[in-house]
Amino acid sequence: MKKGYFGDFGGQFVPELLMPPLLELERAMETIVRSEEFDRQFKALLKDFVGRPTALTRCDNLSQRLGLDLWLKREDLAHTGAHKINNTMGQGLLTKMLGKGTLLAETGAGQHGVATATAAAKLGLECVVYMGAVDIRRQAHNVRRMELLGARVEPVKTGTQTLKDAINAALRHWIAEQRDTHYCLGSVVGPHPFPEMIRDFQAVIGREAKAQFRERVGRLPDMVVACVGGGSNAIGMFHEFVPEPGVELVGVEAAGSGQPDCYHSATLSLGSPGVLHGTRTKLLQTGQGQILPSHSVAPGLDYPGVGPEHSDLQASGRARYVSVTDDSALAAFQTLCRTEGILPALESSHALGWVLDNARDIKPGSSVLLCLSGRGDKDLEIVEQALASQKESKGD
Repeated sequence: MKKGYFGDFGGQFVPELLMPPLLELERAMETIVRSEEFDRQFKALLKDFVGRPTALTRCDNLSQRLGLDLWLKREDLAHTGAHKINNTMGQGLLTKMLGKGTLLAETGAGQHGVATATAAAKLGLECVVYMGAVDIRRQAHNVRRMELLGARVEPVKTGTQTLKDAINAALRHWIAEQRDTHYCLGSVVGPHPFPEMIRDFQAVIGREAKAQFRERVGRLPDMVVACVGGGSNAIGMFHEFVPEPGVELVGVEAAGSGQPDCYHSATLSLGSPGVLHGTRTKLLQTGQGQILPSHSVAPGLDYPGVGPEHSDLQASGRARYVSVTDDSALAAFQTLCRTEGILPALESSHALGWVLDNARDIKPGSSVLLCLSGRGDKDLEIVEQALASQKESKGD
């Protein structure tokens, strides 16, 4: 495999000005991240600060209803409420060991911004977070959290004013301030070595889940399911199971309204290969290569690209990628709240929505392990507005 590639996907498609920090990061992965001292400190932070291992929870009521054995890997119980903290603590520790003083980030749903601000506060670093103006309005609660944690939140008012544009702005900032700043990329996207490094920080999810499932059930699950936007929670969950041919891997993207010609974020289902944010992967684009607007009711899935390793897993046939509409995700959100007493993030609700919609097509009694990537407190305003809109459209 070519350096920085997953099959035909990956690479470093960046301006020359970004090559010095990328080369520095490559060296740091070999000399710092793979060192015993980094490993010791990182594991201690995950255990004593993040709260790992997170729980494995069986959905007793839903399992009975669906005729399946449904389990959740509870990343919603990690500190700050989502899987994002695994990656930011790793990159934050690396930044400190590199002798740099500032963590730079972009965020869509706000969870990565909160997690980056949290890591910066814990490790004594400054923090700057770029966020699209649309997402700032959608995720005001998380903006307040970031600011309380000491981060400077920079609104991005160009383009679609969402995650894609926030990444563009953060990259420009990094070019200008790379000497003392580390760009804490939030998902398994971007130029090499980010997809590999972030996957390795998130792989703790699948390692724990595999061991926990074996201990509780005595074997491996039949199916592992996770939502996919950029794809960090999914790749973290899948990575440990990729070598296990008996475990089916299913990634669930956002289909928007599901109507013809609607905006959506089903990159792997409906996209085509191209280059975005420094990596070759599958994208939502026109025939001329112009990036199309994306949409999801879940801000963390609202991205027109995807991690290159997911593109390769799809191309090789090792993982299957499907999509779920906003309405299915909203229904799944309510179902999990009412049947299991768990408030899921709208991102995770897409994964659950696919299981609920397709339970009849899954072999009865199959064990399904789902990554619950985050909690839904951040989404309550979106959910309330969406449900009110549904009710109004039905004329109730």
